[in-house]
Amino acid sequence: MTALPDCFCPADGTRVPAGTLAWCCPVCRGPLDLDFSPNPASLKALNGRVNSLWRYAESLPLPAPAFSLGEGRTPLVPLDGAISAKLDFLMPTLSFKDRGAVMLATLAARLAPERVIADSSGNAGTAVAAYCARAGLPCTVYVPEGTSPKKLEQIGAHGARLEVVPGDREKTAWAARTAADEPGTFYASHVHNPYFLQGTKTYVHELWEDLGGRLPDVLVVPVGNGTLLLGAALAVRELHSAGLIAKAPALYAVQAAAVSPLAEAWRAGADEPLYAPGTEPMAPTLAEGIAIPRPPRARQILRAVRGSGGTFLTVTEDQIRAAQLDLAGRGLYVEATGVACWAAVRDGALGERTAVVPLCGAGLKSGLAAT
Repeated sequence: MTALPDCFCPADGTRVPAGTLAWCCPVCRGPLDLDFSPNPASLKALNGRVNSLWRYAESLPLPAPAFSLGEGRTPLVPLDGAISAKLDFLMPTLSFKDRGAVMLATLAARLAPERVIADSSGNAGTAVAAYCARAGLPCTVYVPEGTSPKKLEQIGAHGARLEVVPGDREKTAWAARTAADEPGTFYASHVHNPYFLQGTKTYVHELWEDLGGRLPDVLVVPVGNGTLLLGAALAVRELHSAGLIAKAPALYAVQAAAVSPLAEAWRAGADEPLYAPGTEPMAPTLAEGIAIPRPPRARQILRAVRGSGGTFLTVTEDQIRAAQLDLAGRGLYVEATGVACWAAVRDGALGERTAVVPLCGAGLKSGLAAT
C-alpha cells in the first residue's frame, strides 16, 4: 500500500503524522497542507489512460479507488471571444466538488473511521454524501438553515444523515468542527483537509491537457472558502516547476458583493479579512456557495492571487441574475453560484486575454434565481 505523506500547518509549521484522524493543526487549529511534491506526467504519457481525473496519477497522493464514479475530464467549450467555459456541473453529483470529495472518501476508506462528517452549504455535502455511499461509509452532513431544498434532497437520497444548523454558514462550520473532535470521527472538510485541494487541482491539469500543454492568460475562479482557487494555484506551481508550462496564468478571484471579505481585504492591501470574527457584514446573496464570511484559508488565498499577478472582482445580485439567464440562453443551465465568474467577466473586463471560467454547479440544484 502506498505510504501517505505527512501534513503540516502552513501557519506555524507544526507537523501532523500521516494516517491519523487529526483534521487541523493541534497548535493553532488552522487548516493543514500536504507535504507532497509530485512530478506530473508529460502530455504524451497521458495517451490511452483512464478518462477521469485519475489519469493524473503521478500528481495525486492516493491511488484510484474501486468506488470511483468516473469524476473529472469535463468538457471545455468556447463561450464568447477569448473566453471558454469548463463544464464542471457535468460531474456525477452535478458540481465540481466531486474532484475533492472523491479524494476525501478515498482517504477515509483507508483510515476506516467509525463515522464521517462534513459541513456544507450544499454542493460539498452532496458530493461527500455520494462518495461515502459509494464507499460504504456512514456519513452525516451539517448544513445551514435555508440551504436549497434540492441539495438537501440529494444529500438525503445518498443516505447521509442531515443536521440542519440554525444560523449561517459560519455557525454550521463550528457545529461540525465540534463534532469532528469526537474519537473515531473523520472530518471530511473541504476547507481544512488538504486532500480536497489535491482533487480540485485536477481542474487545471485537465485544462493544461485540453489546451495542448498550455494554460490561458487568466483563470477566473469563484471564491468562498477558496478550494478551487487554491487547488488551481497548486497545479500551476506543479506544472511550472516540472517545466510543463512556460508562463503561469493570473488568478482572478470572484466574490458576491454581498459577502466579499477577501475582496475587501484585497482592496485594503490587507493579508487577512478586515473584520473580527462574528462582526463581518453579511447580506443575502444568490451565490450561497461562496457566501463565506471568514474563510479559514484566507491568507493563503490572498497570497496566491497576489503571487499570480491576479486580482479580485465582485458581482452584484443583478449581475448574477443576468449572467444565469445569459448562460441559459447559450444552452447552459447553471446554478447562481456557478455563474458568478461569467457575471464578472462577460462585459469585457479581461480585454483580449484568453481566459477560462468554471461553471461549477448545475441549475437544477437550486433553480432559476428569483427576481
